[in-house]
Amino acid sequence: MQTRSHTLDQSSTTPSTIDLCREFASHVVNTRYEALSSEAVEAAKKSVLDILGVVLAGSGMEPAVRGVADVVLDAGGRPESSVLGFGGKVPASMAALANGVMAHSLDFDDQTPWGAHPDSSVVPAVLALAERRGGISGRDLITAVALGQDLFVRLRCNVGWRQDWNLSSVVGVYAAAAAAAHIQKLGREQVAHALGIASMQSSGTMEVIFGIGSDLRGMYAGFTAQGAVLAVLLAEKGITGITDLFEGKAGILNVYFGGKYERAKMVEGLGKEYLGSSMLYKAWPAVGNVHTYIHAAIELMKEHQLKAGDIEQIRVFVGDFHQCMCTPLELRRAPATLVDAKFSLPFCVALAVARGQIRISDFGPAALKDPEVLAIAQKVVPVEDSSLDWKLKIPSGRMEIITRDGRKLERVGDKVPGSPETPMTWDAIVAKFRDCASVAATPIAPDRIERAQEMARNLESLEDVSLLLKDLTQ
Repeated sequence: MQTRSHTLDQSSTTPSTIDLCREFASHVVNTRYEALSSEAVEAAKKSVLDILGVVLAGSGMEPAVRGVADVVLDAGGRPESSVLGFGGKVPASMAALANGVMAHSLDFDDQTPWGAHPDSSVVPAVLALAERRGGISGRDLITAVALGQDLFVRLRCNVGWRQDWNLSSVVGVYAAAAAAAHIQKLGREQVAHALGIASMQSSGTMEVIFGIGSDLRGMYAGFTAQGAVLAVLLAEKGITGITDLFEGKAGILNVYFGGKYERAKMVEGLGKEYLGSSMLYKAWPAVGNVHTYIHAAIELMKEHQLKAGDIEQIRVFVGDFHQCMCTPLELRRAPATLVDAKFSLPFCVALAVARGQIRISDFGPAALKDPEVLAIAQKVVPVEDSSLDWKLKIPSGRMEIITRDGRKLERVGDKVPGSPETPMTWDAIVAKFRDCASVAATPIAPDRIERAQEMARNLESLEDVSLLLKDLTQ
């Protein structure tokens, strides 16, 4: 991505402009449901259902989230908002924390075409406040989510990123705060203050993604969702934020991104084009960059009617980010935790080869000790290819399978399910939701799952979104 440097010598923006914080605040208070395109409406609705599903799945499939749920539920407090998957109500900020943690715990939440995850922060924040407030219509919820997605994309795509800061949390807290401010019906100045307060939670580096052995990789969205809710509630009480939040001398864009950002592109079409319509929904519970290899592996095995025993070696061609998923190689071939497994290119390819398809139930603790999967992972060899470096858009991966009888079978992972070329339909997202809800920590009756997906699919007709949550918590 080409960016131009905005160098500011003073602690305020240039006289011809106001800080982006004020631009975005006006955007939040001026947006109405009627201004959204049909594509933006559909994306917001799909994201609500998708996140609800992956939250429920996270409650039952990721062991680490139980500790978070225990802390939140043990603390108690005013019963404002639901902790999905486990039951019970807690203060809104704590519900946002727990649900946000579960929303990204499986790396199954939606993403932009350029990577990074807005909605595991946005949706838990807005649902927590909507339930706390009561009487929030489906149209209000759709508008809030569309606003959060739009702001996230505008920031994510127009900064000089060096794979240093974790954009999902650094940018996600502002997207979630903007969306939550719309639910709470804050005025323009209050929204600007909420964004400034949210900067206290704008943090996290990519080491949380690259590192091995930490549960935090799957949990960061909980902190941004909680931070967004707290920021909005504090702004509502009169707490002030930061005047020149984004473009001041020590503002976010100068400090975090060295002043390299495209301001004009951030505000281009603001209020007219809602960029969340580009959201992508995952077919498999693993980091988005590995999906091209999963697809290539599944298709190669199917096209050539291969069995695992036919394989001598699997070569995966990797760029800069893909290489991180292979280093250190021996630990990536045999990950110790599910969080690490979802970021392991050798393991994900091996699982795809062994299973011929990946469902959420395939990515459980038993897979970490499956001798067939582990044996295949030992055959995965990364081959450096700088043409696959991640600049803006995630590149399509390429792989070769070398068979025992000497054949070399090659495929590029293009037209991946859930990609812009092959987007997930409503029916596919509903099927994913059913699959996810079926493994929740607290079982949910099938009729309630069906009612919930119907309400989400027709969210614009719902008078109070609390009804949607009620079916998933009782």
